[in-house]
Amino acid sequence: MNVRARGFRLTAMVAAVLLPGCSRDSGEDAAVQAVVNVRTAVVTKQAFTETIGALGVVSARPGHMASLTSPGAARIARVMVAPGQHVAAGTTLVELDQTSFVATSRTAAAALAAAQRAYDRTKRLVDEGITPAKDLEAAEAELERAKGDASNARRQQELSTIASPIGGVVTRVNAVVGATIDPATVLVEVADPSALDLLFTVTPTQAGQVRTGEKVQVSAGQNAAGEPLGVATIVDVGGIVDTASRGVTIRAQAPTTRRPLRIGETVFGVIQSLARVDAIVIPVEALVPDGEGFKVFVVNASNMAHAREVEVGGRTDRLAEITQGLAAGERIVTYGAYGIEDSAKVAPTPVIPAQRP
Repeated sequence: MNVRARGFRLTAMVAAVLLPGCSRDSGEDAAVQAVVNVRTAVVTKQAFTETIGALGVVSARPGHMASLTSPGAARIARVMVAPGQHVAAGTTLVELDQTSFVATSRTAAAALAAAQRAYDRTKRLVDEGITPAKDLEAAEAELERAKGDASNARRQQELSTIASPIGGVVTRVNAVVGATIDPATVLVEVADPSALDLLFTVTPTQAGQVRTGEKVQVSAGQNAAGEPLGVATIVDVGGIVDTASRGVTIRAQAPTTRRPLRIGETVFGVIQSLARVDAIVIPVEALVPDGEGFKVFVVNASNMAHAREVEVGGRTDRLAEITQGLAAGERIVTYGAYGIEDSAKVAPTPVIPAQRP
């Protein structure tokens, strides 16, 4: 019995020594065999068009809008229109109090008549040799000045009834009956809705990538998911930076749409700025932020994922151009890239080539 008991104790001691080692080996094997399920894509060379998204606003084209003011200080007598109203060329918009304009016109007319009589009298005296010729020159100068004053007075009286010089839509009314205004105040603005431009604001860097003639996919609202409005064409890239927005204005000719665009309406444009024929392109979900740059996980033949720094060029909502760090034909992790570490063992799904834009 004692011998058998000693045998059991010896066996128990050996087991106690071996079990921790076995447990440790099992954990290490489990760690080595841990596999992360991911999706992968093959890096390809393909045509790539870089796009820039920008908010814009519908605006009247230069030469197709009018800002109307008073010809002089006056009181507003009547306001005939409201914002949004369609008007034809020659439609009366605002009438000013005529009192001061009529008085000025009459005074100028009387001064012209007096100057004409003085000139006629002086000319007769000069012709008779009674008055020197220099008096006629002075009378002639006074007559011409009186003619100019009378012409200006008549023109101001005509302009005191403010009419639209173009057909279009009233976009602004800053006139209140009874108020006194000066020539610096814009009373009414009218724009031609058939000649519209889209004004987009981009950063100075983005503006340097845009050229006239390039196309813009336009959508209603503040993002590309809005109602499609067609394709506009860039006609001008601003040469200055706006001091308020710190952006550069890009003007595009509005496209023909199924519904009329409204002046002041907000739109979103996707500008196709730069196109390259043989670019290294990957899905954007493969990019993992790494400090101030990006990295991707490249999968080797043994299904080991190794982190690699890359430089990103242009981007769209689905694809990114890689300018340095990858070569065509390499396999990278796409879906699941945020959840793995360097040198991780991965189990990729069937390879999916990067989609073309």
